[in-house]
Amino acid sequence: MENNNINENKNTANNSGKVWAGLIIIGVGSLLLLNNCGLNLPSWIFHWSNILILIGLFIGFKHNFKNGNGVILIIIGAFFTLKEALDDTIDFDKIGWPALIIALGLFLIFKPKSDFKHKAKWKNKGDKWKTRFGEHDPYLANPAEDPNFNPNAEKKTSSNDYLDSVNVFGGSHQTIYSKNFKGGEVTAVFGGCDLNLTQADFEGEITIDITAVFGGCKIIIPPGWHVKSEIAAIFGGLDDKRSIQPLAEGPNKLLIIKGIAMFGGVDIRNY
Repeated sequence: MENNNINENKNTANNSGKVWAGLIIIGVGSLLLLNNCGLNLPSWIFHWSNILILIGLFIGFKHNFKNGNGVILIIIGAFFTLKEALDDTIDFDKIGWPALIIALGLFLIFKPKSDFKHKAKWKNKGDKWKTRFGEHDPYLANPAEDPNFNPNAEKKTSSNDYLDSVNVFGGSHQTIYSKNFKGGEVTAVFGGCDLNLTQADFEGEITIDITAVFGGCKIIIPPGWHVKSEIAAIFGGLDDKRSIQPLAEGPNKLLIIKGIAMFGGVDIRNY
């Protein structure tokens, strides 16, 4: 039953994405038709930066604006569009660039939180509750599900199992040692992040959401992991520099990389 619900949700999301893509294409075609029919629309409407706005709207509508990748494209596209439209009337360079920096800062503050952040938040509250009332409080845990009572019980997660790296006008080098890694989020704006996952481990699949704008992220993974890229690359991209090695024995581990790389990139390597 759960698999059917997941498939239905995926089909609904795909259909929604197709609808919005179709509406955007119809809108662009209509503007071109009106302009060719002599309406003489302003030139800034056909500026290249509007492509960023359209792509941002498409990504936003497809994901119900639950992540901020589309918003970044809309902000940057709107900046260059306004510059084209208002540059003759005001000195946009004096106002526009500070406004763009302020807008990116506000985006980082109010960016929608990913699901893993909510899980980590509630897990931290649970840890504080256990510290106050005891690790084996019968009202807090079922002994059959507590690894302290049952060695075969599912591992409990902690905030250390989640990645949350923000790099703005700077960089960081991080090594993950968690053996119950749950993925996380990397933000690199005019900065970079070197992420070493060779000491990490997980079961099944995990997702890392990357936002690289005029910045980048290098990820080092063990040779046995599989990688699936769902990066939206705008004047950037994902470069898989892993060496070809025989597949390791054992269960498959899938790392899904999502997000956006705009004027930046993501490098994947192994040793």
